[in-house]
Amino acid sequence: MVSSLPLPDRVALNGRLIVSVQAPEGSPMRDPAVIAAMAEASLRQGAAGVRLESPEHIGAVRRRCPGALIVGLWKRSFPDSSVYITPGWEEIRAVWAAGADVVAIDATDRPRPEGQELEALITRSRQELGAPLMADVDSIANGLRAASLGCHWVGTTLYGYTEATASLPPPAWDLLGPLRRELPEAVALICEGGIATKQDACRALDCGADAVVVGTGITGVDLQVAAYVRSMAG
Repeated sequence: MVSSLPLPDRVALNGRLIVSVQAPEGSPMRDPAVIAAMAEASLRQGAAGVRLESPEHIGAVRRRCPGALIVGLWKRSFPDSSVYITPGWEEIRAVWAAGADVVAIDATDRPRPEGQELEALITRSRQELGAPLMADVDSIANGLRAASLGCHWVGTTLYGYTEATASLPPPAWDLLGPLRRELPEAVALICEGGIATKQDACRALDCGADAVVVGTGITGVDLQVAAYVRSMAG
């Protein structure tokens, strides 16, 4: 079920919202039909696309919303690496085959499972699959490296979530300006991580992002309800 939709360029993405439609393990929301319904609802209200986790959910949304822009990933954990967002070739290939238009990968400088190398994975993805890639990064240096290796989009997704940035709370405000100035003109810059309000989303655009990904603030029912309950319990 490989997608053939054209990848939106920076102009088409400019100022747009991408909704991350995910649910944690064990949640009743983590059902392909529920994920697909939330994705369709987001697209109907004007989202440019959706970001989905796992081949199963990507396939469900592709079948329900054949014209959707899908950014796909697969979270998998391995004992020899802290990289978990589409960490290797098997995951990249599965996400692409499920129907993603863009494959999101961890593009930090951390060691990958089984000694796989980022450069080799990007090259193989482009040559064997023709798959556009979104680099999930945590720093300016890693974003620029990913772009130089051939990633089409660079996202600030992992700022605050790697060992090197664990003390830095997202959103990655300090990455956006420098990245937009230094990235190649054709590479889209995506702000993702920690966007909790409409004001945050607008600020991200003002800081240089081409598009903004929002997840928990829109579709994170489990985490949102838990936060309300904790607050109200005093």
